[in-house]
Amino acid sequence: MSLRPDITELMARARADLRMGVPVVISDPARGSVLVASTETLSPARLAGLRALGGELCIAITARRAETLKARAYDGDLARIAVPDDADLTWIAAIADPADDLNTPMKGPLRSVRDGQADLHRLAIVLMKAARLLPAAVVAQIPKGQVTAIAEGLTRIDHNAAARLMAERSPLREVVAARLPMEVSEAGRLHIFRPEDGGEEHYAVEIGRPNRQAPVLSRLHSACFTGDLMGSLKCDCGPQLRGALAQMGAEGAGVLLYLNQEGRGIGLANKMRAYSLQDQGFDTVEANHRLGFEDDERDFRLGSDILKSLGFSSVRLLTNNPAKIAMMERTGVAVTERVPLKVGETAHNRGYLATKAAKSGHLL
Repeated sequence: MSLRPDITELMARARADLRMGVPVVISDPARGSVLVASTETLSPARLAGLRALGGELCIAITARRAETLKARAYDGDLARIAVPDDADLTWIAAIADPADDLNTPMKGPLRSVRDGQADLHRLAIVLMKAARLLPAAVVAQIPKGQVTAIAEGLTRIDHNAAARLMAERSPLREVVAARLPMEVSEAGRLHIFRPEDGGEEHYAVEIGRPNRQAPVLSRLHSACFTGDLMGSLKCDCGPQLRGALAQMGAEGAGVLLYLNQEGRGIGLANKMRAYSLQDQGFDTVEANHRLGFEDDERDFRLGSDILKSLGFSSVRLLTNNPAKIAMMERTGVAVTERVPLKVGETAHNRGYLATKAAKSGHLL
């Protein structure tokens, strides 16, 4: 019997380390080893430590961010930007964070690294996204990953094992369920689902006693702190949440899946960064791209997994998003009807909704 953490547990540890500013080691027998740190949480002392290793530092950024910086993405979906010897944390942060792009648009000249493989850098960006950090990593080549990890007490990730793990979604298991009387229905029940990878929990709100043999009125709702709790006028999330629950209550049955994928999967901090960019004149999709993210980083398959675990195989889906319908069908949950959910338009979010319709295909 071994008490050693497996790759799933090591990845959870790596996410926590990166959020606190602690570097991690990524190793591969064929590709060597790199030391990886978040551009967002890197300290001056640790930057000095990376430089003391003696090799060239680079910043791995996504092709989306590279396009904003007019940097060459020789590696396709990412670019490796060489860090000048005299670059400080302010320069590194400016490569990753677009907050000051309009004031200082010229960051360069930037030199993109094109020699060698970028697979370890690619995994570094995946880790940053999973940790809800900016998708940018300071990377240093090191000759002996295991030796460095042991000497410095750092988490070491095997690239091949991690790549296999990241290609799959973590299994969800129901932790507990309990009765929850609500305003829309006294016959409410809340189910808590926890992923095995140590990620955020997701919830299923069951209204009444839906028939498992018939299509259930359902909604996949992504968490929105600003809209659901604060009543933000910049989006339509709060009205959609309350409207969906009200319709389920009126019909006497339904399942609302509350998925913790804030900000289309980029996290609340990055969502607020996107809001700041929107105040500079960029739309919601452009803001995500400037930060280095795709239009939508969510995984709606989580909703399908939860529905099937609850015994449902078909739904009447409350949505304006065709991508959710397509995902359900691909993952074995039949969508017998799309139920429109057009609520919450305001003067503040009219442009946002127009962008969702024009660029993301929402049926508004």
